[in-house]
Amino acid sequence: MNFIDRCIIQLDQALRISLAPAPPSDRASPAEPIDDCPMDPDEQSLATGLMRINHSGEVCAQALYAGQAATARGPAVREEMKQAAREEVDHLRWCADRLDELDSAPSRLNPLWYAGSFTIGALAGAAGDRWSLGFVEATERQVEAHLQSHLDRLPEKDLRSRAIVAQMKLDEARHAELAACSGAARLPPPLQTGMAVSANVMKWLAFRI
Repeated sequence: MNFIDRCIIQLDQALRISLAPAPPSDRASPAEPIDDCPMDPDEQSLATGLMRINHSGEVCAQALYAGQAATARGPAVREEMKQAAREEVDHLRWCADRLDELDSAPSRLNPLWYAGSFTIGALAGAAGDRWSLGFVEATERQVEAHLQSHLDRLPEKDLRSRAIVAQMKLDEARHAELAACSGAARLPPPLQTGMAVSANVMKWLAFRI
């Protein structure tokens, strides 16, 4: 494929991930066998906001991995990025379905999150495969901590959301370990701090918009 073809493919993927209904998942949702429990309005509002953040986070993950795969130098790392992105599709679908169940919708800012994350991922990939893997490890460690905070905050009776978030946390930890075992470089602390700050901005906005 030439450069124009690759650009068209990336644009098509961006539109499908950020605006279209989530693709089907390979795995059944962890919430599938769990009955939904009624929540009061405050509890439902909190659960909705948190699951909207998680959905936007998965949009970002798709974009990051796509950007890194586009600029990865080694075929093994490129394939690893593509495989991780395929697994993240499950999370995207689960979160989208849960938002439907909560009578809500994804963040209207998802196209913005996708564009920014793809750019960051492409830059990470261009820096070299060890740095790209380091970015994956650092990102997934931060996501793992963020999902734990959601488990601490989600209403106790929202067992369906909690099951989804718990499985996502396990998967993100595995992605981080895989990146580390593949030769990830350790990112400088200031860069990790910047990543955390930008993620907090996204979470604040996605909770509300």
